[in-house]
Formats: sequence, structure tokens, C-alpha cells
Amino acid sequence: MRVSQNFGKLMKQAQQMQAKMMHIQEELEKRTVEASSGGGMVKAVVNGKFELLSLTIEKSVVDPEDVEMLQDLVVAAVNEAIRMAQEMTREEMAKVTGGMNIPGLL
Repeated sequence: MRVSQNFGKLMKQAQQMQAKMMHIQEELEKRTVEASSGGGMVKAVVNGKFELLSLTIEKSVVDPEDVEMLQDLVVAAVNEAIRMAQEMTREEMAKVTGGMNIPGLL
């Protein structure tokens, strides 16, 4: 009887944690991070679902003779914004999981 009570308690805690995590995921979808490269010439905004929401490129960095530099700046800004969004998600989820590493979470 004692084992089943402990199991029931554990299941209830797991359900509560899952509900909290779902709430945090919904909140993170509304939050954004912004990263830039080239001294702010290229800016990328990513949400908590790791979706690129906007990309801003200053006209002065657009050089038809050096497209590769622009491509590098875009990639750098987007990758940094995604990294920042992942870190934001990790930090918020750690508040719920107590720092426990849960496979598949992130």
C-alpha cells in the first residue's frame, strides 16, 4: 500500500511539473531576444520557439561587391539570437526542474 501511495504522489508531482513547463513554454513563445553583428549593422530577433521574427540590415553594410560579408553577418546575428533564446529557455525551465536535466527538454 505504501509503494502505491508514493507512486501516486510522484505521478501528481510529475503532472504538476509538466503543467508548469507547458505554461513556461507558452510564455517563452511571447518573449524575444535580439542579437546583432557587425557593430549593430545586422540585427536578428528570435522568439522562445527559436523562430526568426525579424532581420534588420543597415543599408551601409549592403555591398554588391562583398555579398559574403553580409551573409556572414546575417548568419552570426541569427545564430547568436538562437543561442540567446536557447539560454533563456534553459534558465526558465531550470526554475521548474530545479536544474534537473530532462532529456528532450532542450
